[in-house]
Amino acid sequence: MPKGSNQKFKLYRLAQIMQEQTDEEHYITMPEIMKELAKYDITADRKSIYNDLRDLSVLGIEVEGEPDGNRYHYHVVDRAFELPELKLLVDAIQSSKFITEKKSNALIKKLETLVSKYDAQKLQRQVFVSGRIKTMNESIYYTVDAIHNAISADKKIKFQYYQWNEKKEMELRHSGAWYHISPWGLSWNNENYYLVGYDSEEEKIKHFRVDKMLHIKLSKESREGKEHFKKLDMADYAKKSFGMFGGKERTVKLLVKNNLAGVIIDRFGKDVMMIPVDNEHFTVSVDIHVSKQFLGWVFSLGENIKILGPDDVVEMMKGEIGRLVGQYK
Repeated sequence: MPKGSNQKFKLYRLAQIMQEQTDEEHYITMPEIMKELAKYDITADRKSIYNDLRDLSVLGIEVEGEPDGNRYHYHVVDRAFELPELKLLVDAIQSSKFITEKKSNALIKKLETLVSKYDAQKLQRQVFVSGRIKTMNESIYYTVDAIHNAISADKKIKFQYYQWNEKKEMELRHSGAWYHISPWGLSWNNENYYLVGYDSEEEKIKHFRVDKMLHIKLSKESREGKEHFKKLDMADYAKKSFGMFGGKERTVKLLVKNNLAGVIIDRFGKDVMMIPVDNEHFTVSVDIHVSKQFLGWVFSLGENIKILGPDDVVEMMKGEIGRLVGQYK
């Protein structure tokens, strides 16, 4: 049989055909394989294709043949990702506010290439990105990459930081001044991505919304603040920071109704010690960064929770309640 002009691409095209057109429920016959190869000007006899199907295992593509009447049909088995796993990834991409709508769609399209065209349609039905609140900063991927590079190189970074004004205009914070920060990690909290770093001038740990960072540059200066991060657990740090707003870390004692046990565990983990007080209440002591966001969280739970101490945190709550009363007189 004469060979077509693209024989050197035969194995690649065969892999493409098998991955796109077959899965656990969809098969392809030998005549159909030959017909699909012919679309790429590739001709081959059955024997060579049988050998090629076996050779695909070298590329990590396992093909299985099954009898169908008096002939065989073939399909790919054991893909790198199962469909339910990809659906989870799609859901994560969709729900991430720090990923733009454009990038969300692009990432999901790439995930679709990991399954057959039939399963790709099932992923497409999962896509409901339009209308969700998403960041508009398209450079976030390069920002994240620059942060990781700086951490690997043990260098500081410089960047500008912006906020939105009442005219829906982007304006730079601190009149466009450059922030000079030692990056130590990234944290995903409350659907947003944050840089956690050390500010040498103010001598404290700070965090910044990655999607609000602009014009990031690698500094020649080495990172500082190692002593602050040596024992820092990023997940624990995020748990203590409500909405990633800073504040002095304190051990706060709370009186909580039993019906909020799930809320406490969801927020602080199963290792938190809940001490029964009576048939309806328990107390819990948690380490948190005390901020207005924390007080707002307590306030949102109403009569089911109360701050017992320390006294200065109780006074902070009383002050915030007084401010709200005055604001809504």
